[in-house]
Amino acid sequence: MKIVLGVTGASGSIYAVEFLRRLGADEETILVLSRWGRAVLHQETGLTPENLSTFAKKVFSNEDMNAPVASGSNPFDAMVILPCSVSTLGKIAHGISDNLITRTAEVALKERRKLILCVRETPWSAVDFENAHKLSLAGAVVMPVSPPFYGKPASLPDLVAAFVEKVRGVAGLPCGDGWRAQELE
Repeated sequence: MKIVLGVTGASGSIYAVEFLRRLGADEETILVLSRWGRAVLHQETGLTPENLSTFAKKVFSNEDMNAPVASGSNPFDAMVILPCSVSTLGKIAHGISDNLITRTAEVALKERRKLILCVRETPWSAVDFENAHKLSLAGAVVMPVSPPFYGKPASLPDLVAAFVEKVRGVAGLPCGDGWRAQELE
């Protein structure tokens, strides 16, 4: 599968790093980092885009509106924005494609490709809920970053990994067994 991963300036870049680290051999990711996404990545993890480039097939700047993923003629299977700021959520909801992340999200919507927005910010205003509703009606999946506790996580990495597995499943990527899956056998 070909996945476009957008990383915005919302807190939670550790989720994007874990998503990239979990890529399988038959999964390729195109990484797009916003200016603030790069800054928050470094503030929260000490990593740079160069550190992440080993996990991605291609890395594009959010300012590069000439990147191939800005066109619907270059197919990809899904776009995941992780973390997604409410500003990015709002821009996509209103068709404002003024950077590569929002333009690629517009491509995903118009081409009926999977679009998954993992919104990290909280609390939400009424405007944020309206934007999320509008995008849900348009076919996007809005997933507030909310790690599960079913598996009794023992550490922060366990929490991050559990949420990333959920995102992988929604994107159609292979993921681990779900909660109490053995009871279905």
